Amino acid sequence: MSATPPDIDSVRIAVIGLGYVGLPLAVEFGKQFDTLGFDIDPGRISELGAGRDHTGETGPEALAAATRLRLTADPAALTGCNVFIVTVPTPVDEANRPDFGPLESASASIGRALRRGDVVVYESTVYPGTTEEICVPVLERESGLRFNVDFCCGYSPERINPGDKQRRLTSIRKVTSGSTPEAADFVDALYRRIIEAGTHQAPSIKVAEAAKVIENTQRDVNIALVNELAMIFEAMGIDTHDVLAAAGTKWNFLPFKPGLVGGHCIGVDPYYLTHKATVLGYHPELILAARRINSRMGLHVAHQVMRLMARKRIHVVGSRILVLGLTFKEDCPDLRNTRVVDIVRELQAANANVGVHDPWADADEAKRELGIELVAKPEAGAYDAVVLAVAHARFLELPGGVAAFVRDPGVVFDVKGVLPAGVADARL
Repeated sequence: MSATPPDIDSVRIAVIGLGYVGLPLAVEFGKQFDTLGFDIDPGRISELGAGRDHTGETGPEALAAATRLRLTADPAALTGCNVFIVTVPTPVDEANRPDFGPLESASASIGRALRRGDVVVYESTVYPGTTEEICVPVLERESGLRFNVDFCCGYSPERINPGDKQRRLTSIRKVTSGSTPEAADFVDALYRRIIEAGTHQAPSIKVAEAAKVIENTQRDVNIALVNELAMIFEAMGIDTHDVLAAAGTKWNFLPFKPGLVGGHCIGVDPYYLTHKATVLGYHPELILAARRINSRMGLHVAHQVMRLMARKRIHVVGSRILVLGLTFKEDCPDLRNTRVVDIVRELQAANANVGVHDPWADADEAKRELGIELVAKPEAGAYDAVVLAVAHARFLELPGGVAAFVRDPGVVFDVKGVLPAGVADARL
């Protein structure tokens, strides 16, 4: 006989991990249910307790509206909860292999608090089978309980888009699943309480896991195609954006643009799928080729900048180059897996003096995580080249534009293809 999930009106929810994904989720559940927001970082708890969220995903008003939410860094507080939702990161190691450390650690903490009838839901992006093959054994070991007899699991992949003020948690349709029919119905009903866009109940946990990982893999492959086209067109002397504008007049042409692919999902998640495929004896050629293309785009940008400087007889060695933007995407403070750092390091390797300015990025985090000291206020007319790496709205609204930072002669390179015609010497 399988365990019966708790009555939905009596749930006591614990959200484990209060980052870009977990905090908005905890806030929404905390408006309707007794909710515990848990994070291993006491500093994060203090910050949120003061009504501040450095990610920018949640404001003081939203935190205040979650009247049934309490925050803690004490794992002992998990005892007494009966629904556990895991939103910890799933990174890769230096060899691009899945790192399950955060997931296993979270599962161990939950296992020590787990009781009969409880439900554990995972949101972290993983390959199909991870919940049942990696997480469940940890839950069973720490709790002494039996999977699908004493407790159940679910999987509902996160779909939050950091920095996106239009598509928020509640307005994005949610995929749900469970390890038993009863658990699947429970998980689906729970999320329907907060997701205005509705839910889609997948037939199994593995299907839900696969759906998430291919969402980002598909985007990665499509961007890689356009990036490769951009490199081909650059060699041909053709502007890629002009080509895309022309091709985009056909109704079924997909509107992807070239660029750097980083962040917490797209630059990482495909490796989870390719790892599992390789273990099963299948070598995924297309997905890995796309990863290789996207991983070297920062080097391509740096080399283009240096070629443009050479054409204007500007010596790269000893030059001053300003890189505008360090976060992995526009109007967002998220530095995770940013590929702008590849541009910076390649230019530094050529003995250029590279300054990086980003009003969104946290200076301490940039120094600690990336070894980059941010320039607080770049000088006008002081740089031999400017690289617009991230299209923050503040950069596009600068008086005189980004070209005001460049001396004459100088080079302006537009990674995102957002500057007005004639401003940039070249763009992807």
